[in-house]
Amino acid sequence: MDQQLHGIPPVPVDKSKLVTKSSSANNLSTFLFEPNELVDYEKALRWQQNWQKRLIFGPETAQAVWLLEHPICYTMGKGASQKNLLFDPNTSPWPLYRINRGGEATCHLPGQLVAYPILDLRRYTTDLHWYLRKLEDVLIDVLANLELHGERVKGLTGLWINGQKVAAIGVGCRRWITQHGFSLNINCEMESFKKVVPCGLINHPVGKLNDWIPGLTIKEVKPLLTRSLEKQFSLKWQQIGPMERTEDFATPIQMIHKKNFKDENH
Repeated sequence: MDQQLHGIPPVPVDKSKLVTKSSSANNLSTFLFEPNELVDYEKALRWQQNWQKRLIFGPETAQAVWLLEHPICYTMGKGASQKNLLFDPNTSPWPLYRINRGGEATCHLPGQLVAYPILDLRRYTTDLHWYLRKLEDVLIDVLANLELHGERVKGLTGLWINGQKVAAIGVGCRRWITQHGFSLNINCEMESFKKVVPCGLINHPVGKLNDWIPGLTIKEVKPLLTRSLEKQFSLKWQQIGPMERTEDFATPIQMIHKKNFKDENH
């Protein structure tokens, strides 16, 4: 994929932290992609799937992280219940995808910062529970830097502030290579969340950071998230070279949009 065509800029980090691609000594080297425009969900999923394959078949391949925003769409985890959709999927004006992550239905939309870390857990520890808690640690760090207190809820995954869920986490993993990630509500409109039971949790209101910090923007939060990911996963940001473009392979995806839902729910 052409980097300029798809608006994927070079890694926006301190160049003193950049490392060159080499052997296993740099096995935590990671590319950071931050598209400037809204990214359709299908395109972002293809990027993740392709990089996951690169890591599976190339043990020395650098990891990758995407930070981006989506146009409005809804996703459902592989075991999600249709009962948590509050609209008819067969007549929906919004894209709806059933994907291979854990978790129930959720909404993606502008003003929500989404992170997709494609990491090789064999370079850390092969424990998905550890990984989920580390993602929560990333978010707790970000909120702390904004002087907000992020809270865990026992038995649940995600992050809350004063009882309102501001971050959802849903991951997939193949041969210990991660996929999907988390979303953090910053300045998005909230009406769209009323069309699902978010994460399948009744009586758990959804919030956004603007409720506590009026005027907060995605642009202000991105560098906080970049630094927290670097800290929690000991990432070494690697400069994007001519061979490290986000390749847009046409990987199949299960989409539910103006189709018979029962045919897709298997």
